[in-house]
Amino acid sequence: MQMQFGRCGCLHVMEKGHACRSFWVRNPNVETLVSTRLGTMQRHGILRFLVFVVFFSSGAAALGGAVLCDDFVKYCRDKQVVKQAELSIRRLESLNAEYDTLLEQLENNPDLLQRIAPVTLGTEPNDPNTVYPKAKARELAIARKAVVDQANDEPIEAAIPMWLQRCSDPPKRIVLFVCGASLILIAMVCFTSGDTEEK
Repeated sequence: MQMQFGRCGCLHVMEKGHACRSFWVRNPNVETLVSTRLGTMQRHGILRFLVFVVFFSSGAAALGGAVLCDDFVKYCRDKQVVKQAELSIRRLESLNAEYDTLLEQLENNPDLLQRIAPVTLGTEPNDPNTVYPKAKARELAIARKAVVDQANDEPIEAAIPMWLQRCSDPPKRIVLFVCGASLILIAMVCFTSGDTEEK
């Protein structure tokens, strides 16, 4: 057996320059090295993908918030208007129910009309045997004030969250828009697929 030196180290030459079979057998160290490199590349790819998702989703959320801020504010105000309309509808329904019961009672009991007429129409009572208390001016003023306050309830201000109020400020919206766009740009440039780098 003779020894020859080549690029890969010494070669065992058996008969007339043919290399022995042990040269062509795979080296287990090389396989381990390749599998380690592949595992590392896969881990880097997963990490790159996760960072891309975080950057891109944060940028998209900031960009969408900056663009749709006015729509969110309008949505909150419209929601408050709908709540107030529902409350007024409930009040009107309860008033209708009360008037329906009152009309039913008037149809069933005609004497009731004679008892309510002085209060409703402001006429003097006719019955000489009944004592009607006279209302004092102060009591009437208090009752009038309570009725007017209940009728003229000021509309409740729309409950807009504080973060939305801060974001709706024009300079802050511009900053939010620029930050969102730059996060998306960073995600696209730095954390996209590294196929070109591997080649």
